[in-house]
Amino acid sequence: MSVNRPFNREQRTIIIYGMLAFVLVLVVMQLWLLTATMNAYLGGDDSVVWAAAGASLFCFLLNVGLLRYLYRIEQERK
Repeated sequence: MSVNRPFNREQRTIIIYGMLAFVLVLVVMQLWLLTATMNAYLGGDDSVVWAAAGASLFCFLLNVGLLRYLYRIEQERK
């Protein structure tokens, strides 16, 4: 039998720090992806553009999902 209680302040802080670390990794990965894609595109290789756009969109959707989870945690607190 589980009790659905909101997270306390320490638990929310740990969750937010973990999410922040994950978001920073995703943003750095997107910047690297942009740099590598622009380098390949300017070098004449058009084949990587759509794959890189898909990977970047996936990273963006992961960040949006984390933001929605953060909003849900805050809603449960109130």
